[in-house]
Amino acid sequence: MTSTASPARRTSKAGWNILGLLVAATAGFPVYWMLNTAIKPAKDAIDPDPSLLPTGFTLDNFSRAFDIADFWGPVGRSLVVSLSVVLIGVIVGMLAALAISRFAFRGRKIVIVGILAVQMVPLVAMIIPVFLLLNDLHQYDKLTGLIITYLTFILPFTVWTLRGFIVNIPRELEEAAMVDGCSRTGAFIRVVFPLLAPGMVATSVYGFIQAWNEYLYALMLLSQENQTATVWLGNFTTKHGTEYAPMMAGATMMAVPIVVLFLLVQRKMAAGLTAGAVKG
Repeated sequence: MTSTASPARRTSKAGWNILGLLVAATAGFPVYWMLNTAIKPAKDAIDPDPSLLPTGFTLDNFSRAFDIADFWGPVGRSLVVSLSVVLIGVIVGMLAALAISRFAFRGRKIVIVGILAVQMVPLVAMIIPVFLLLNDLHQYDKLTGLIITYLTFILPFTVWTLRGFIVNIPRELEEAAMVDGCSRTGAFIRVVFPLLAPGMVATSVYGFIQAWNEYLYALMLLSQENQTATVWLGNFTTKHGTEYAPMMAGATMMAVPIVVLFLLVQRKMAAGLTAGAVKG
């Protein structure tokens, strides 16, 4: 005997499906418009009566994006900064999260509250103190200074997120490994680390996106010669106006590393985002 859903349930399901499609369309429309503008002729990009559908196809905007200023230099610097932030942030954040989760020490609660408090401070409020500090340390207009700056707001999130993953890994697994002869370090490497890997991937992707897309600090702390990819996009705005089509072509090329990274780690990222959602 097959059961059929009631009309009210089917109506409710259809309503949620429509709502989901509307949310997806709203979130995806800016991406579509960026691609649409990138491939249309430059004159159509400034048409006062724009068309939702492509009015033509050209790759001249991408050539213009390469010609207007050095492209590979800013992209290379952004990659160096983003990958360095991810590598340092994940290693330091994992060790800090492990200490907070597995060890009892004086001031532990203060550290946890401090991590949360740091994330509540607006980034704009720290521009002047960060500038003065980096200037005193002779790190102004250097990629190392920008990396240190990014770590100040990415590392607290990394610690807090990885702490949540470690807490959901039962202590009994480590204790069983130690009973079998593993040291505490060996138990972490053989037992905790493999279970923590999806969470580390999800956290790393977030950190990479934050460092790659950051604009304000990169603009304030680096000169024109050392600009990153996000600041490079500002070259399309001149005293003669904004070249929207080449700018959208440049933004499209900037989005490629994020898309490639997500495609490479999407399975691990999905597992990391759902880890700890169900106990037992």
